Amino acid sequence: MAGAGAPRLFVSAGEPSGDHHAAEVVRAVRRRWPEATVDAFGGPALRQAGATVRFPMEDYTVLGLVEALGKIGPHLRLLRTLRGDFRRGRYDAVLLVDYPGFNLRLAEAARAAGLRTLYYVAPQLWAWRPGRARRLRRAVDRLAVVLPFEPAFFARHGLEAVFVGHPLRERAWPDRARARERLGIGPDARVLGLFPGSRGQEVRRLWPDFRDAARRLLRAGTCDVVAVAATAGTEYPGAEGLGLHVGAADAVLGAADAALVKSGTSTLEAACAGTPMVVAYRVHRGTWWMARRLVTVPWVSLVNLVAGRGAVPEVLQDRVTPERLADTVAPLLAAGSPEAARQRADLVTVRDALGGPGAAERVTDLLGPLLAS
Repeated sequence: MAGAGAPRLFVSAGEPSGDHHAAEVVRAVRRRWPEATVDAFGGPALRQAGATVRFPMEDYTVLGLVEALGKIGPHLRLLRTLRGDFRRGRYDAVLLVDYPGFNLRLAEAARAAGLRTLYYVAPQLWAWRPGRARRLRRAVDRLAVVLPFEPAFFARHGLEAVFVGHPLRERAWPDRARARERLGIGPDARVLGLFPGSRGQEVRRLWPDFRDAARRLLRAGTCDVVAVAATAGTEYPGAEGLGLHVGAADAVLGAADAALVKSGTSTLEAACAGTPMVVAYRVHRGTWWMARRLVTVPWVSLVNLVAGRGAVPEVLQDRVTPERLADTVAPLLAAGSPEAARQRADLVTVRDALGGPGAAERVTDLLGPLLAS
C-alpha cells in the first residue's frame, strides 16, 4: 500500500480535454509526492506532465455512439488488462478523468479489486441517463466536479460531489492586441474565429460549413479576416485565403470579434476569453437519433447549461448550413452591436460561475487520503 512507500497511481483520461485536465493534477501530485509512480491511459499532455502513458488514447478515441462501436474490442481488451493489474496490486488508487463510457467500468473494476477511486470531471449524467448515478455511487469513493450545478444534481441521487472549480480558470487568456500581434492580424480588422474541433471526425463534419459560412461573410464585407484554430495533422480542404493557426487556439480566441465554435469544452474556453460565439454541433445521424431520445437537458452547449438559459445561439445537426451559420454569427461581428454586448455580459457571468484557479490542487487534496489509505 501507499503507506509503505511511494504512492502508485493509475490515471485514466481517454480524450484530449481530459488528457489536459489530468496532466495538471499529475503535476500537482508530482509536487506533493515527487517519488510517486504515475501510469496512465492518456495522451501527450499526461506524458509531458511526467506520467508513463502505458496506453495511448489515440488508439482508442472516437466521437459518437455509432462510431464507438468499432472501438469496443480494444476497450474491452484494455479493461481486461487493467483489471488484472488492479487485482495484482500494481496501484494504490485510480484517478478517472471524464470519458464515462469506459471510466465507469474501470471504476467498478477498481472497486472489485479493493482500490480507492477518485472521479474528476464527472460523467454528464444530468444530460442523459440520470439513473446511472446509482451505479456511479457504488463504484467511486470521491467525486470532484467542475460545473457549479453538479453538486446539487448528484446530491439528489445520494452522491456527495465536491465542486473544485473548472480547470480552464487556471489559464491566462491573451488580450486582443497581443493575440492579433501573434497571429499577424491588424488592430482594426473584424475577425471571425473558427473552431471546428480537435478531432478528425469533428472537423470532417463541421469544417465545410464553417468554411463556406466564413467565405459568405468575407464576400459580404461582414468580416475582414478569418482565423482558424487548426489541429496538427488534420486536413482543411479549401482553406485558401483563410488563416490556419495550428496550436494557437488561445490566440485565435483573443483575436476574434466573434467565433463559430464546435460544442464542447471550446465553448467554455470562449466564455473565459470573453469571445461572443455561435455554437454548432453535428454527429452521425444514428447518434443524433439516439441522443434526442436520451438527452434530458434543454441545451447542448456547456455555456448555456452553466448560464441556465440560452445565452449563446445553438445551431444543431441538419440546421448546420453555411447560410444559417453566417446569418447567426453576423450580428456578433458588428461593432457595438447589442447582441455582442449582451452576450459578453453573459459570458462574464458564466466565467465567474466556473470558480477560481486551483482546481488541480483541490483535486490532489481529495486524492491524498485515497493514496494514503
